Formats: sequence, structure tokens, C-alpha cells
Amino acid sequence: MTSPLADRLRPKSIDDISGQHHLLDKNKPLRNIIESGNIPNMVFYGPSGVGKTTLASIIADKTNKTLRKLNGTNASTADIKNIVGELSGFGGINGILLYLDEIQYFNKKQQQTLLEYIENGSITLIASTTENPYFYIHGAILSRSTVFEFKPVEKYDVIKAVKRAVDFLRNETGTEIIISDKAVEHIAYACGGDVRKAVNAIELSVISTPLIDSKKFISLETVQALTQKSALRYDREGDEHYDLLSAFQKSMRGSDPDAAIHYLARILAANDLPSACRRLLVCANEDVGLANPNIIPIVKAAVDTALAVGLPEARIPLANAVILVAQSPKSNSAYMAINKAMTDIENGKGGGFPRHLQNKHYDGDDVKNKGQFYLYPHDYNNHWIEQQYLPDNLVGTVYYEPALNKNEQAYKEYWDKVKSNKNSQ
Repeated sequence: MTSPLADRLRPKSIDDISGQHHLLDKNKPLRNIIESGNIPNMVFYGPSGVGKTTLASIIADKTNKTLRKLNGTNASTADIKNIVGELSGFGGINGILLYLDEIQYFNKKQQQTLLEYIENGSITLIASTTENPYFYIHGAILSRSTVFEFKPVEKYDVIKAVKRAVDFLRNETGTEIIISDKAVEHIAYACGGDVRKAVNAIELSVISTPLIDSKKFISLETVQALTQKSALRYDREGDEHYDLLSAFQKSMRGSDPDAAIHYLARILAANDLPSACRRLLVCANEDVGLANPNIIPIVKAAVDTALAVGLPEARIPLANAVILVAQSPKSNSAYMAINKAMTDIENGKGGGFPRHLQNKHYDGDDVKNKGQFYLYPHDYNNHWIEQQYLPDNLVGTVYYEPALNKNEQAYKEYWDKVKSNKNSQ
């Protein structure tokens, strides 16, 4: 069985790897380390199809180490012990380079099995993960490794890879393959920064195109049919999910409607309507809040409409709400107030109630001054009378500090005036 084109076309040198210029260009850190020949334990962190496995193979070739590969999804502790057993044999003469893909699936015990050998240098570990290594990799391994972040490959680099794949197929098949620049660009866009996906897409396009007069004409329609949706990276349990939602909310908070709409479109393209609605509701309350309190029921209505009609029409009320939130004045005063109050509760502050705030009930014999003595504010001027509301050990604590916006400053001015006249009650 013929291997996929991405494997047949796998780069043999650092210069052939697409993208990762921040790591692999001349005089960049990882490039310098590899060329020095002194390879440390490393963690490659980034999405799939961006060169992590390819680079590990190139490193093994350059260092004359024996390359062994394991995948965290199916490897066991026994597999690690088998590799360790090679150290005393011919394969361990120059040391072993272990490429452990998807290390996040290794449990703590499995990861600890590696510690002794990576610490004494008999095994050089290159671990890869698509998840944040600081959440998923054992701290002892991280402390002995250098983390390098791989990024999705930029479109212009993917275009180069696609064109190289077309040339490779021409030579391999002896067939003239003609593809338009627009078709190449569409594949580069649709792969979502994954070179492997792009290369395999062009192979599938060539296979599915009939031969006419000893030529294959790869049309835009063909590649569109084979890549119907942009392959946006979106694992609802992974970093990309939370990065996207974070960018969405931070763009609304930062009052950038264009960026907010962009991230909304990406979320909806992944059919994640619930997450878009939830973040939108949170942002309206957390980031706009009291600066424009009328926005909260408006956003709630837009979310209800979106959930009622579903996609694709849901994009319309959500777009209205997202732009409204992004353009609205901002205040996080209520958000900060409840956070401060929750911190006090968690630290054991508060507790109990001023007697006059309690529900009416019988005073026991131990209460000398019997009676509730609650002052009903509506019986007084401006519907306010001074009395204690916070528990005794929190008297004087300030949680809410009005922000500098029209609404909150108007309320502040009103209550400053009322409370300054307390002696006239």
C-alpha cells in the first residue's frame, strides 16, 4: 500500500520544513541548538501537521542517534522498558532519541519511568503535544526539558508546500498536472495551517481528476468539493477552543468590533453556538455591566433568538449583539465588587447579621435589648436612612467603586447628595 503523499514528501532537511521561521531560520534558537549537535531534552508544543515529527526525524539523523517513536495514545510502560533495554545493545551506542508523540496521554507513572534515563543522558527525549505542556506534562520532565512552541503554518508557506507537492506528483506519475493559483490558495486556506492536510488534499484532488489528453486539470471546483469547510483547528476539549473563546471575549472587552466579529465567525463555523452565546452573555455582564445596564436584556434577547432559530440564521442576532457589546462603554465595577466579596467569604470574613436585618423572630433570654429595631427606608426622605447593613467585622468595607461612566457617576452623584443630608432625616 502506498503511503500518503505527506509521508513520501516529508522534508529531509531543516530548510525544507514549511513555516516555523521563529524557530528554524538562520540564527534562531532551535536551529542553533540542532546545528551544535548538543541536543537537550525538548518538548515540541503545537498543533498537528506543522513539522514536529519531521523535525524530530531530522534531528535524529543529524546526531547519529537511534530514533525510536512512541505514541502516547497506545504506548505502554512496557514499550518504554523495551527501548531502555536497547541501551546495552548496538542500538544504544550513540544513545537513543525517543520521539514521544502526544505525551499528554501518558499518565504520571509512565512519564516518571523516563526520568532516570533522560536525566543521565542515555535517552534524549523529544516529546510533542498539541496541548499546553504546563498542564499535561509532569513537572519533573518539564524541568529537564526545553519547550518550543510550533505555530500553524502561514498561508504563503503552505502555498509553497502545495506547489512542491504538485511538482513531486508530476515527477512521480509522469503526468502533466495543471492547477490554478486560486485552487492552490484555496487548499492553503482550507488546511488551517496544517501542511500535512494541505499536501494530502492535493493528492486527493489529483486522484479524483480524470486524465484528459495525458493531462490532469485540477479545477477550483474540485478542491472546493474536497475541502468543503475551512479546517479551522477547533477541539472543544483542547487549547484551541479556549484560545478562540478568550480572543472572542477579549476583543469585545477591548471594543474592537471587527476582531470580535471575526472570532464569532470562527466559533460559528465550528458549529459551537452554545459557547458563542455563553461568552456573549458573560461579556455583557462582566465587561459592559453598569456602564450600560440596558444592554443585558438586549443581549439576552439576541441569544434567545439565536438559540431559537439555530444556525445559520443565528449568526444575525449574534452579530448585532456582539457589535453592540464591543461598541458599548465598559465597566467591570460589579464584577470587581463580587470578586472582592467572594474573596472575603473564602477567607472566613463576615458571618452573622446585624440584628435589625434578621427576619422577625423571638429574642431569647440572653438578649438584653429585645426587639428588631429595623428602620424601614421608605418611611424616610429619599427612601433612605442610615443604618448598619454589613456584618460587624466588615463594617466600613468597600466592595463597589463606581467607574467613570455616565450611568455610574449619575448614581454616585445622587447618593452622595442624599447621604450628605442624613441629618435632615
